[in-house]
Amino acid sequence: MSTVNILSIDGSIKETVELPDIFDEPYRPDLIKKAVLSLQSRRYQPHGVKPYAGYDTSAKSWGVGRGVSRISRIKNGRRAARSPGAVGGRRAHPPKIEKIFDEKINKKEMKKALKSAIAATANLDLVALRGHRIENLALPLVVEEKIEEIDKTKSLENILKNVGVSADIERAKDVRIRNGRGKMRGRRYKGKKSILFVVKDDKGIGYAARNLAGADFCTVDNLNVELLAPGTDAGRLVVWSESALKTLKERNG
Repeated sequence: MSTVNILSIDGSIKETVELPDIFDEPYRPDLIKKAVLSLQSRRYQPHGVKPYAGYDTSAKSWGVGRGVSRISRIKNGRRAARSPGAVGGRRAHPPKIEKIFDEKINKKEMKKALKSAIAATANLDLVALRGHRIENLALPLVVEEKIEEIDKTKSLENILKNVGVSADIERAKDVRIRNGRGKMRGRRYKGKKSILFVVKDDKGIGYAARNLAGADFCTVDNLNVELLAPGTDAGRLVVWSESALKTLKERNG
């Protein structure tokens, strides 16, 4: 049974406890990717054209025997209308709101993916591969329960400096401008993901963490695969609270 150190908010070791068995789960990148894509697909907004778009015209076909194609033409003129090849005509194969975008995944696969993503947060190689700065760190990183009560960003920054992960916040401050037309569509800036804070109860830390570059926050009840593996890449740098680790152990062993 492996152990983990519980750090106090000043960076010193408070105690050593046994690590939950869930951190021994095998790494399954295939299931993690499938679960993340399934979660993302549920946010797609159905879109489609007006059912009679392009049909609002008096155009009729002239029929045969006139030396022209039988395409529909406007009254008292030769201009084509209604057909997909005409200006203002209907689309040949328009998007339809009936299309189902949700990507299905079995419940057991989703649970397996979540456990695998949690275990990946304790893998130094995977965390380093994501670009996180984890020099001289022992993972998983667990901080005493007092961290849940921190409600000031400056205080939280000092705690991160004490436990040795403040460099990852600095890394995430490097924001670049996106290439292409995404700049014109509300996606101008592209940043990096940094620390994920996982606690049992939000006693103020959610308010403090929201101003940290690239950081995310969630309670252990709302933990999902996409938060643990942004972009389907597992191995995110996670700061667990002591009570969150206890809850995880009680529910998953």
